[in-house]
Parts: sequence; structure tokens; C-alpha cells
Amino acid sequence: MRRWSLHISGDGVVLEVQSLDVAYGRAQVLFDISLKVDEGELVTLIGANGAGKTTLLLTLSGILKPSSGTITFGGKPLDSLKPHQIVAKGLGHVPQGKELFPNMSVLENLELGAHRIRNHSELSDRLGRVFGFFPRLEERSRQLAGTLSGGEQQMLAIARTLMGNPNVLLLDEPSAGLAPIVIDDLADIIVDLNRQGLTVLLVEQNAYLGLELAERAYVLESGRVVASGSAADVLESDLVRRAYLGI
Repeated sequence: MRRWSLHISGDGVVLEVQSLDVAYGRAQVLFDISLKVDEGELVTLIGANGAGKTTLLLTLSGILKPSSGTITFGGKPLDSLKPHQIVAKGLGHVPQGKELFPNMSVLENLELGAHRIRNHSELSDRLGRVFGFFPRLEERSRQLAGTLSGGEQQMLAIARTLMGNPNVLLLDEPSAGLAPIVIDDLADIIVDLNRQGLTVLLVEQNAYLGLELAERAYVLESGRVVASGSAADVLESDLVRRAYLGI
């Protein structure tokens, strides 16, 4: 299987959002959002519940359409594409809430993530690579997804998206509802995936986790980007320390 890379030219920006506005009917949710993710980066987007984080990811994935602004992926516009076309371009989205098929086995859920693949050898290669990151899923490959623990279900949700061989992974609140020891394991896997070349945009309400893992960060508040910079600088900012870390 190829590496997770678009091999883009230019300044290395793989995903870019410029002046994005998004509304649900008459209610505007995102206001003039601009951000970028460079190839190979792990970037985090933090913010409280209701800040618009999930709305942004749904827009990047084509599920919601922007009122104005642009989204480019590998230098090409995504705005007019349908969700399945965006997936085919290499943008994978792990949604909040996992959205697994609980009455199907782990293996069947994973195979759905590679439904466009008809070559048995390539399917086996993808399964082998995913199981390399998630050996617990291989042990439970015949088990129904609905009987897995919360942490295992989150791993399966990520693994299913990886079966589509994305270049960029959008992760929406992967730590939500998980025990600290499970979050630590999951964080290690996310960092390992990034080190293997996968570009990651991580959305987290757990600001400390997101900032510990990422190279750069954006802070979203009431639908607007209110701070951005290196993760270390954002972690030390008074805004983040007061509002999200309780310091």
C-alpha cells in the first residue's frame, strides 16, 4: 500500500480553508474561518462544545455546504464535490460518535471502509496494515462491533476510515467518553500514524490532549478562530489557560 502522501508541490499546504462561512438555514455557525494544514502535520482544533468544531469537519467532508469561502485539498477545490468524491480524493473523516454498524463484525466494518476495493490482495494488504496499528482489532475480528468496549469501538472507527487509505485524517473528538488509560493508548496510535506520514486534523474538546499531540493549533470560539500558532505557544496563552485548562 502506498504511503499516506499527496506528493504535492508548492509550499506544502495540503488542506486550506479561506474565509469560510457556514449556516444551518438562517443561523450562521461559522464566521470567516481560515486555516491550513501542511502535508505531514498533526494540527489540532480546540474549543468548547458548540464552538463549531464538528460543523467545520462536516463542511470539509462535503456533508454541509458553505455559504461562502473556499476549501482546497492538494491545491484543488473541494467545494462542489459530493462526500463520496471527497473520500475518493483522500480525505478521511472519523465522525464524533463513531457511527459503527453494531450488528456486524469488526472485520465486516473494516471491509466496508474499503468498499471501493475489488482486488483481494490489496484488501488483505490494507487489513494487514490496519491490524499493525490496532492488533486488538485483529484479535476481535469476528466479534460484533456493538460488543466492543468504548475504546475498542473508537479504534475500530479510526481503522475503518484508514481502510480507505486517506491522505488526510479528520478526527472528531476521539477521546470523548473514554477512560484516561484508553485515551493514552489512543493518543500513542494517533502520533504513530502521523509519524508514518499521515496528515491529521484533530478536533478536541480536551484542549490539553490536543495541544500535547499537535505541532500547531487553532482555537475556535463561537464559530470564529480566536487564536492560532504553534501548539506550545497556544498552550501558554492566557486565553487557553483560563478558558480551557482552568489555570
